[in-house]
Amino acid sequence: MLNFTVGPVMSEDYVLSIGAEQVPYFRTPEFSAIMKENESLMKEFTGADADGRVVFITGSGTASMEAAVVNLFDEKDKLLVVNGGSFGARFVKLCEIHGINFDEIHLEYGKSLTREELWQYSGKGYTGFLVNIHETSTGVKYDTDMIGEFCDKEGIFLVVDAISSFLADPLDMQKQHIDVMITGSQKALACPPGVSVIVLSSAAVKRVYDHDPKCMYLDLQDALTNGERGQTPFTPAVGVLRQIHARLCSIKEAGGVETEINRISGLAKDFRERIKELPFEICSDSLSNAVTPIHPTTVSAYDIFTVLKDEYGIWICPNGGDLKDKIFRVGHIGALTTDDNKTLTDAFKKLQERKII
Repeated sequence: MLNFTVGPVMSEDYVLSIGAEQVPYFRTPEFSAIMKENESLMKEFTGADADGRVVFITGSGTASMEAAVVNLFDEKDKLLVVNGGSFGARFVKLCEIHGINFDEIHLEYGKSLTREELWQYSGKGYTGFLVNIHETSTGVKYDTDMIGEFCDKEGIFLVVDAISSFLADPLDMQKQHIDVMITGSQKALACPPGVSVIVLSSAAVKRVYDHDPKCMYLDLQDALTNGERGQTPFTPAVGVLRQIHARLCSIKEAGGVETEINRISGLAKDFRERIKELPFEICSDSLSNAVTPIHPTTVSAYDIFTVLKDEYGIWICPNGGDLKDKIFRVGHIGALTTDDNKTLTDAFKKLQERKII
């Protein structure tokens, strides 16, 4: 199998080998040391401030999205939510479920947020801002610098879901005025699914302790307290956290986050160059390095996904709902190479010869 989806993605052999080992007991100094180093490296890679903290949640990215909403906001807040696809809609739903006041900036699929659109919301008393900085369902990446500038000027607490963007696109929490950053193990971290990560600024840590969340498993106060000793409140996905540790250390040894971003950026540019002559349209006005969203002009997008999966052993990322037949996505994160790009584009050309596209 050759996997070009946006998660779970291909893992390196050293990550896979850890997954084949027996899972060790975790209430030990050895596991605590791993978790402390995981926290240190995540802070370094995200540009968090010295007094910031990191929480590892055993759950998908949506678990950490919900944890951020219920631990940082309540009925006294007024949030601004960017909704440009299925993941922006998820933040909207979380606010509705937990009774938090919000307005949404509703964007057309494939369209980014402009400065003019954003500044219409200036001076309206918002206390929080929720954004999936890379709306993975459509492939659109929003301007993190612009949003951070807006939130800093307005004194708004900024929560950024960078689940598919972390390690693929530049991100610096302090420079971009980000209070909370969320990511997941199965994206550019290239580990199995099961763990999501919340990086909190020092201001966010204070905010957590100032709130009284109505939850137990997602209680960030409990998680932060346990994290001081390198532990989690409940049994975590021990094996995945060990794989994350190996992956973070490998990124550090290879030159750090900038080197990893450049690698993924190179793969994205290589792929986009290779498909120029194919009957495809790249359907986003602001691209992440993580994924290329493609509208095939001659056939159903889902049909291409199905043929590649069933006949070529290649997985691209389909869409659902209204986008099912319109857009498929090709990921550039995980253990991929330019040779893999060639394999995929050669398969596209064979489909063209067969008049499937």
